[in-house]
Amino acid sequence: MIKLFVGLGNPGPEYEATRHNAGFWWIDAVARELKANLSMDKGYHGLVARTTVKGQTVWLLEPQTFMNASGKSVAALARFFKIRPEEILVAHDELDIVPGQVKLKLGGSHAGHNGLRDIHAQLGTDDYWRLRIGVGHPGVKSEVVNWVLKKPSPEHRTAIEECITRSLKALPDLLAGDMAKATMLIHTSKPPRPKPARPADLPPKEGEPA
Repeated sequence: MIKLFVGLGNPGPEYEATRHNAGFWWIDAVARELKANLSMDKGYHGLVARTTVKGQTVWLLEPQTFMNASGKSVAALARFFKIRPEEILVAHDELDIVPGQVKLKLGGSHAGHNGLRDIHAQLGTDDYWRLRIGVGHPGVKSEVVNWVLKKPSPEHRTAIEECITRSLKALPDLLAGDMAKATMLIHTSKPPRPKPARPADLPPKEGEPA
């Protein structure tokens, strides 16, 4: 089961609504779902909540170290409470996924994400779970830093928030350790398809109001 849920982001109001803080948005949603209250804990360099689900202690963490030093916070809590890497899930912004989609995976490269890079280094392994929240790509590599440190458009922000809400359907399975079922739920959860618009110049169908 997942014992430690981590969301990545940067502290401070100037970063609160930026794409790089999508992991914080997800942890905030989980905290509301579990009725847990995050508060600053200097010992773990982050906002921390502890709750109990079916007799098992569960931790929520938002590192306040800035993104590049996220591993300092994650490793401090995980080592003190003897939480294994495979019992950790890290939610983060993902350039290679479009807004409105989210993916779950175990292990793999940090792909240049500085928060994951530091967690890799501090834990000494990449064998932890990641919830990859799509924020899209600017299309040009040189614009990536500016992209993640800016606010998404209202349409993209709505899409990201909706996918976060849908991903919470998998929370009971993540807590139970049924990662196969959680993965299936997350990967098959899609935004509702809009109904095709009827051309304005077509007459209404029989029984349809004009």
